[in-house]
Amino acid sequence: MAKQSIFGRISTLIRANVNSLIDQAEDPQKMLDQLVRDYTNSIHDAESAIAETIGNLRLLERDHQEDVQAAAEWGNKALAASKRADEVRPTNPAEADKFDNLAKIALQRQISAENEAKSAAPTIASQTEVVDKLKDGLNGMKGKLEQLRSKRSELLARSKVAEAQNRVHDAVKSVDVLDPTSELGRFEDKIRRQEALAAGKQELAASSIDAQFNQLEDVGELTEVEARLAMLKSGGPQRAAIDAPSPDAV
Repeated sequence: MAKQSIFGRISTLIRANVNSLIDQAEDPQKMLDQLVRDYTNSIHDAESAIAETIGNLRLLERDHQEDVQAAAEWGNKALAASKRADEVRPTNPAEADKFDNLAKIALQRQISAENEAKSAAPTIASQTEVVDKLKDGLNGMKGKLEQLRSKRSELLARSKVAEAQNRVHDAVKSVDVLDPTSELGRFEDKIRRQEALAAGKQELAASSIDAQFNQLEDVGELTEVEARLAMLKSGGPQRAAIDAPSPDAV
């Protein structure tokens, strides 16, 4: 995976607003779970890409250092050959020219090594900047991942509390004695109707007994009438309606 692609992906994930994503999600828990998976996978990919980029940078730095050292060594060889040429020139010009030629060759190689080092310097600087940004981005992603995990834990805790509160509310509502729709309310209403029915039956029974006693009184009056009628028919004295006091008592 190209480092530029990874860098863009890291930047996008870091800029993501977790709270905004949660607000827009139909199921925040599922959304957070998916984000945690995405961040974890992206962090793994980013770590691999950054490790590869760092490895390439270290190779460039090592090659650059070798070019710098090579330039220094060829410079020393050119200097040594030039000095040797100066030393032998008075007595052996041909030998001096040979050492001067060696000095020239050493200087050419020194220049080549210096050019290699110079051309690698901008690339090393650019790669170093990229690696630093990738490291910062990776740290930012890890921070976001911790934030996501914390949000997920908070959301799950709040969900469990809300669920428990709803269960308690439903349980209390189901045994609310003041609620006429509850089972207890309907049972109480049934008992009240049974009590009213019993009271009605008692009242009806009492009315029936009173009527029976009234009938007994009516029977008593009829019996008295029949007795007086029988006395009349037998020729006996008619009983006064109200007993008068006897003459002895006067």
